[in-house]
Amino acid sequence: MSAAHPPAPGAPALPDRPPPSGPTAAPAYGDWTPAAPADGESEDASSPASRLGPLPPPLTSRAHVGTRPPTYDAEPTALPAADPDDLDALVPDTVLDGARYGACTLRAVSVRGDSARYRGEPRRDALLTARFGAGERALVLVALATGTRTAPGAHLAAAEVCRWIGAAVGRSHERLTDDIRAARRADLKAGLHRLTDRSLGKLRAAATEQGLDPDDYAATLRCLLLSADPGCRTRVFFGVGPGGLFRLRDREWQDIEPEVAEVKGEPVLGFGSAPHETPDGDRLTMDLGIPTPPSPYEPAPEPPREPFRFRTSVARPGDVLLMCGTGFAEPLHGEPELRAHLADRWSGPEPPGLTAYLADTQVRVKGYADDRTAVAVWEA
Repeated sequence: MSAAHPPAPGAPALPDRPPPSGPTAAPAYGDWTPAAPADGESEDASSPASRLGPLPPPLTSRAHVGTRPPTYDAEPTALPAADPDDLDALVPDTVLDGARYGACTLRAVSVRGDSARYRGEPRRDALLTARFGAGERALVLVALATGTRTAPGAHLAAAEVCRWIGAAVGRSHERLTDDIRAARRADLKAGLHRLTDRSLGKLRAAATEQGLDPDDYAATLRCLLLSADPGCRTRVFFGVGPGGLFRLRDREWQDIEPEVAEVKGEPVLGFGSAPHETPDGDRLTMDLGIPTPPSPYEPAPEPPREPFRFRTSVARPGDVLLMCGTGFAEPLHGEPELRAHLADRWSGPEPPGLTAYLADTQVRVKGYADDRTAVAVWEA
């Protein structure tokens, strides 16, 4: 073993330090170390170099928060069972996406929960990101849906309702883009309410056609609309069912989940309004857009039972808007240490990259093992 190097002449003696806890010693902020002064430079505190040195990178993400680690393994364990005749029904453990449009940077992730990973069950959450149009008139939709717990086809129902709301928004994206840029809140609320009702109504109709209980083949739905116009900072949230909507502003979390309310009045023209009847002459119901049954003893599938949720917000530079399902909203509400950790990670000058965002959203908390789906928008 080599002897320790003696201190440099004139250098103050340093107290003994404990050995590093891991294989190598690392500073508190990853691999960052302060730069040594160049030849001829002074270490005087009044030197601009000493006062304006480079900032350390953000704290590294953590495996878990809280006093105890979660029960389940941190990585996937068992794969869901596969049907060789229905491989399209398989869903991956993790979906990760991102983009940059206008004044915002988007990060989106959906991860199978610890419990489902352990039991070999599919991810019940579905995530859809889509761009309609081009240039400054482009409209970005992010939709997340969660299938009914314990229902066999929960993941299929969630994926279907995401596709249906995506198709409905895509067909109406030009009108939606105009209304968002003009801040026509009432028109947006009524029109998006109709699109949501029709999409969830189609899901209930599909359940009936398959001989399934509509309450089992069902899903919650939460969506964000983002304009690609750099001058438009209006962000639109809408959907049906529980979850979370948060804003991180000046390192403080705000719960901005809207109050549930019903939209009154007629649907707004231009948001996929259905004709009054089919080419065969069958009358259509106003809310669902499906043929009315020929017999009064065969009622149509009921409209969504959950009330509609809607909020528009004008973002400020530096804001982070977070939309998530219950699997991520519940630990955020229940564990202050998770909120504090994410505030530290997400309050830097730049949004995290995709892999860093994935790591951040997988910070685990004991007692919360459901799927995690989270969509975050950083404002430039």
